[in-house]
Amino acid sequence: MGNANRGLTGMEQPVETAEVLASSTRRAARLAPTSPQPGVPIPDMVDRLPRRAAAWPATVWWLGVHGGAGESTLAGLASGSRPADHAWPIPTANATAHHVVLVARTNYSGLIAAQRAATEWAANTLPHSISLAGLVLIADTPGRRPKPLRDLEQVIAGGVPQVWHLPWVNAWRFAPASPLDPLPNEFRQLFADLSLTTTSSTHAQN
Repeated sequence: MGNANRGLTGMEQPVETAEVLASSTRRAARLAPTSPQPGVPIPDMVDRLPRRAAAWPATVWWLGVHGGAGESTLAGLASGSRPADHAWPIPTANATAHHVVLVARTNYSGLIAAQRAATEWAANTLPHSISLAGLVLIADTPGRRPKPLRDLEQVIAGGVPQVWHLPWVNAWRFAPASPLDPLPNEFRQLFADLSLTTTSSTHAQN
């Protein structure tokens, strides 16, 4: 168990433990795994996400790890990406890889759901055709998050290749996100890191 990823062992650990285990952002980025890790306990079936056959091509699949995570919003803003409908998108064609990004809100339930999904990947329970690019955390409220939640985020960040933090967008409480609206810089950076084109750019070219 000594090699187990510290960000993924101990499901639903108390936030006090998360504070003890949390490391600096720089250290977490340096140690972030890019593939499943030996020694990570296989999660119980009840803690795993469903799987669905996915024949459609996509540059990136957004996998919302709980309801209301924001996968459909991200898919609507980034050309070539698709929502995974809260299930691992398993390719149906041989020699095909699907690049997946986990999506969660930053409340406690959302973070625990993200930790479970990251553990499922890290325990090497998924087909090799699934490639995890990282985790997107979308603010569940405006303003700065409480320290216990920030500490838990750092613990989870140690178990995935990369983490992106996206801000609260108040306008989207009243209307769906529109590709014609100005995007916060954090969204643009996310799409750039994943080599995605915003749908607003596509509209402009047309």
